[in-house]
Amino acid sequence: MSQQMTTFGEWPLKRLMTEVCGSGHKSADDLTREQALEAFERIIAGEPDPTTLGAFWLANRWKRNTPTELAAYTDLMCEHVDTAAPDCDPVDCGANYDGKGRSAILGVGAGVVAAAAGTPVVVHSGDRVPTQKQDAYKHVLDELGVPTELSPQTSAKMVDATGFGFYYQPAFNPTIDELFDRRDQMGVRTFVNTIETLANPADADVHLGSFYHLAFAKKVVETFQESEHHTLDRVLMFQGMEGYDDIRPGLTKVAEWTAGDDDDAERFDDFGIETADYGMNFDSEDLHVDDVAADSAAITEAVVAGERDDQFADAIALNAALRIYAREDVDSLDAGLTAAREAIADGSAAAVLDDLREF
Repeated sequence: MSQQMTTFGEWPLKRLMTEVCGSGHKSADDLTREQALEAFERIIAGEPDPTTLGAFWLANRWKRNTPTELAAYTDLMCEHVDTAAPDCDPVDCGANYDGKGRSAILGVGAGVVAAAAGTPVVVHSGDRVPTQKQDAYKHVLDELGVPTELSPQTSAKMVDATGFGFYYQPAFNPTIDELFDRRDQMGVRTFVNTIETLANPADADVHLGSFYHLAFAKKVVETFQESEHHTLDRVLMFQGMEGYDDIRPGLTKVAEWTAGDDDDAERFDDFGIETADYGMNFDSEDLHVDDVAADSAAITEAVVAGERDDQFADAIALNAALRIYAREDVDSLDAGLTAAREAIADGSAAAVLDDLREF
């Protein structure tokens, strides 16, 4: 979009920093929804010069974004997202797009197992996204021979055909993909790293994401609540390994929000999972691998085939259980874990992976 064809309001990024958000995390003011919308409109149109854009992104990082700001950024982003909803209603897994560098990515295996147990699952990522540019969902699926560079409409068909689906960011969210170079020059995460995980390209009613601190989980829930684009029924956020959507061993905090209706008020709860109670009686280091993409793919293939009975098998089963529980297909993690283990034992999980490779 050229600058000559775009009409903006009264808030260029430099003015926002000078008058609103640029004075540091203790004295900066927050942006209104209207200011945040205009700021992001300018960014996606390529209007700010690189220095001004970098300064604005850093100012947002220092002062910390509010749910109002994040909701505005998310809503404007979603106006440009090519959403393709499958006929089923999957769980949307919003892992950090910049990936993992030490531990195995368990979400492919967990999603395949959950799908085999009757809970459809959608994952989405880009390809070496800044700032870390490490392995993400796409790279594990590529190693497994599952097609990834699909149109959103084809991704939706994949979900309906197999119970599991992958959406590729450059295809469904090209506006954010076009910011790649400018994000890469920053060297630090920006609010774009947060909102891209909230794109929900399958228009799911349930979102599963990860966080480092409970306060951030609450902020994401409030972002969804303030969003004018999303109308979710449930949000589950948990402390994932390396910020990804894989449960970390030990005490894992979970935040659970359920929307209200005419009969029930909305609910927000937080609770802890002692993973040792569910088979994950080991340390995070026990899930480390040498080659994240290749080793994660090999682990996934062996676990869903029932050929491994180790820490990776336990971790994938528990992560599958959380996805099954998130969609309320079971009423407890224990029941979800039973369903996950049965889907592996009876060959259903291996069949889903076969279907994905043949899709």
